Amino acid sequence: MATAPSSPGRPSGDAVAGGVPPISGRQGTLDGVRAVAALAVLVYHVASTAGALTAQGGAGWLYNGGQVGVPIFFTLSGLLLYRPWAAAVLEGPRPGPRARTYLRKRASRILPAYWAAVAVFMVTAGLSHVSDLRTWLSLLTLTHTYLPDPWWRSGLGPPHLGQIWSLVVEAAWYLSLPATAAVLAWYARRGRTGGVGARARRLLRAIAVYAAISPVYTVAMFVPEYRPLLGLWLPRFLAWFAIGMALAVVTVWARLEPGGPVARGCATVAASWRTCWAGAALLYVIASTPATGPLDLVTPDVFWTSVLDLVLYGLCAAAFVAPVALAPAGAPGLEAVLGNRVARFLGRISYSLFLWQMLIIVGWYEWTDRQFRGDVATDLPLLLAASIAAATASYVLVERPALRLGRPRASSSPRTPPPDPPPAAGRDATVPGPAGR
Repeated sequence: MATAPSSPGRPSGDAVAGGVPPISGRQGTLDGVRAVAALAVLVYHVASTAGALTAQGGAGWLYNGGQVGVPIFFTLSGLLLYRPWAAAVLEGPRPGPRARTYLRKRASRILPAYWAAVAVFMVTAGLSHVSDLRTWLSLLTLTHTYLPDPWWRSGLGPPHLGQIWSLVVEAAWYLSLPATAAVLAWYARRGRTGGVGARARRLLRAIAVYAAISPVYTVAMFVPEYRPLLGLWLPRFLAWFAIGMALAVVTVWARLEPGGPVARGCATVAASWRTCWAGAALLYVIASTPATGPLDLVTPDVFWTSVLDLVLYGLCAAAFVAPVALAPAGAPGLEAVLGNRVARFLGRISYSLFLWQMLIIVGWYEWTDRQFRGDVATDLPLLLAASIAAATASYVLVERPALRLGRPRASSSPRTPPPDPPPAAGRDATVPGPAGR
């Protein structure tokens, strides 16, 4: 643990190196978290398209838990994107990132590669709708899950882009974040007394209220009658983003009071990562059962299963992400598991892996005429290799060049905390999460 004084203020370099969580710069272990989430969802999509989830006998139902990749990615978004605003509130009276700069970076991060995937879909599997302007516009603007009468069979979108519903949710949250952060900052600063701890506690209380919107909204999904399309919209998932936002507040708080109880709590959680992950594994198994909804590609259609879906997957994501987010840079065990070269590489390409996987998976099963009659054991290695190859090409040819073009000039850099000494400075924005349902 850090030995620096616990008074508010920016910790010294020795304190930073002593064990408090990093709050900026590229974190290799979080790349590993992205990799795990992306692979979990890819396995889920292969299993569901092969028909393994509903096969009689065996443990194919366990694949259903792969949907946990969605709350993991939403949690990462809350952690990494809200963190600069949390730092601005807790470090003192200074403004957070400029909304214009933030939104430009988000657009350059997600849109070029996504538009490329949409274009490929429209000239291949979606060729019969290539002249449909409404389809083009709704897909390109990430608004297709709001259409009341689309041509596809479910509200998720075309089968080959069925996972994109979660990107629609991410995009809506990106747009809402500056205003949300402003309201949270106003509430945290309204008290005239108290230092870092008082502001942090007010922020956490406000984030808890923000998270409570999700269960209230879930009630609205079923009253006066069940409306499944509402289950694909942002308010349903605010609780999962709030988990990451709360972690962002805690990490900044720990760095500002490196010898305080919050920093010690972070160290305890980080050191207990095996126990946290064991709990996450147990929650994964429970969430895989029909307790969270039908074992197929539909949203939960009963109120209590909808609530359990929200709670169990959220707790699972929290138990998996929290020890990584709260760990100091270079934590040996976590670095070995999540910070190795393979995990970091898969984390870097995870957004493209998300974009291209369903085109490849659904296309493969349609081409072989084995949809819902496949074999996960033989199909998964092939589809995983093909998806990684496509993701690598997309990352090199589209994502990376777009990110370079989207970087602001030095004079227009957003006002964020200076990078932590241990990790190399880099992009700290998460990638959108692959979809489960």
